[in-house]
Amino acid sequence: MVATARPVGARRTRESYGRYYEDFEVGDIYEHRPGRTISEADNTWFTLLTMNQHPLHFDKEYARHSEFGQPIVNSCLTLSIVAGMSVSDVSQKTIANLGWTDIKMPAPVFNGDTLYAESEVLAKRESQSRPTAGIVTVKTTAHKQDGSRVMEFTRQMLIPKRGHAVDDKANY
Repeated sequence: MVATARPVGARRTRESYGRYYEDFEVGDIYEHRPGRTISEADNTWFTLLTMNQHPLHFDKEYARHSEFGQPIVNSCLTLSIVAGMSVSDVSQKTIANLGWTDIKMPAPVFNGDTLYAESEVLAKRESQSRPTAGIVTVKTTAHKQDGSRVMEFTRQMLIPKRGHAVDDKANY
C-alpha cells in the first residue's frame, strides 16, 4: 500500500502503513511490491536457524541427486517471505492473526528465484466481541519471476477500525 501521511503537529506529518477495517472491500486485490529474490544464504540461514536438517535445502551434492537437481528453498522461508511482503498493505495495523488455512505449495522455489505476491479480500465482518474492530479474510498468492504460482494461503485477521489502531494512539 502506498504510505499515507497524517498530521502530527504544525508542518509535521507521520508516515502510516496498512489498512483500517473500513478500507477493505471484498473482491479487491492488492499487489505487494517490491518483489524479493531469495539467496542461497537466506535459505541456508533460515533452514539452520529453524533446526531443519533436511539436506535438500543446503547440500548441493545431495540435492543434485533429487528430482529437483538443486537445493530447494525451505517452504517455511517462502511462507515467511510471502506473508512479510503483504504486511505493509494488508496487516500493518492488525491486532492479531486469527488463523492461517489452506497453505498450498504447487511448485518449488530455488535459490535465486524472485517472488511476487498479491492478496485478494475474500470476506469481512464486524467483530462480535470488539466493537472497534472487524475480521478480514484474505487469500495471498505468490508467483516466481516466470509467472508460475508457488504458494497460496488464506489468512484471517482482526483489524482495527479507523481511530483505534495502535499507531492512532501511540505518539512515537
